[in-house]
Amino acid sequence: MKSLAIYAGPQAKQYIELNGLEASDVGVIPAAAGGPKGLILGPLDRFMFNEWLPSSQQAIDLVGASIGAWRMATACLPDSQAGLHRLEHDYIHQHYELKAGEKFPSAQQVSDSFRQNLDLFYGGLIEPLLTHPRYRLHVLASRGKGLLSQEHPLLSPLGYGLAFLSNVISRKAMSASLERVVFSSAGELPFGTEDYATRHLSLTPANFMDVLQASCAIPFVLKAVHHIQGAPKGAYWDGGITDYHLHLDWQRNTNTDTKKGIVIYPHFQKAVIPGWLDKGLKWRHRATAFLNNTLVLAPNPEWVQTLPNGKLPDRQDFATYGQDLKSRVKVWQQATSASQQLADEFAAWLQRPDMAMVQDL
Repeated sequence: MKSLAIYAGPQAKQYIELNGLEASDVGVIPAAAGGPKGLILGPLDRFMFNEWLPSSQQAIDLVGASIGAWRMATACLPDSQAGLHRLEHDYIHQHYELKAGEKFPSAQQVSDSFRQNLDLFYGGLIEPLLTHPRYRLHVLASRGKGLLSQEHPLLSPLGYGLAFLSNVISRKAMSASLERVVFSSAGELPFGTEDYATRHLSLTPANFMDVLQASCAIPFVLKAVHHIQGAPKGAYWDGGITDYHLHLDWQRNTNTDTKKGIVIYPHFQKAVIPGWLDKGLKWRHRATAFLNNTLVLAPNPEWVQTLPNGKLPDRQDFATYGQDLKSRVKVWQQATSASQQLADEFAAWLQRPDMAMVQDL
């Protein structure tokens, strides 16, 4: 393998050494926040949901935050192949015209445009998406508390400053400012919640659009979402703030200690960082027992250097290319086209799982 790196927790590694890996072994698929970086996973998503997983019959929990929530919701569509292609196209081609004197679009402009796109993307398809016969969708959002309970031009930055300081002390301390909220289409949570203050609510046709928009609402880039039906009052922001890469306790269900199957995690890097505010806290980037049953599929860092600009697409590209939409689209399309190699190599590895290619997570 040249493009794909595979990392396994100890339990996942031991199981695959003894049994190989079949689609029927999959219990959970997480999907991280990370904006344009998630584009690199499109071919893997399409292979898994349209070629590999249909050979099995078990229920699977799909858990996503931000762009990860958008990916997992799209995987639940009746025609997920077409939906995942459209998601890639729409994300790559998003563009915001600037007013005179503006360097960046306003949060209101981005939010309004995003909501219009969600309405067009999922309109008429929410009911079948939420009642998928196999996939149980879980969407994460971050609910503000205290200074962050309402969006405010002065109090919100101060509230996030306090959240950052408390998070340095401990992840749990940050829960005084931000609560993890998980909206589920069905079933119990496929992870334990003792690590962080968590609220579990229903994902319904009436709140689906608001929930998905909230999960993608990057602070100060998009507006927070308020008054979500069936949820407590408050400002709801990007689920990646509390759970950036979904470093969750996959070893435990909320109510039982029952194993939930192998966690197959298409990701854009090896490190599974707990929260967005942990990006600079390197000691929180290493694996823990939460990931013992997890298999991470990620691009090889050396292969990433062969992509345009020697990196994955990221949000900085919006500033780099500015109003030059054509150039940004070209670079991102080149990267997503190259990432087909990730899916091809994973498919080949499944036919003959070579454990020499599997690194410790």
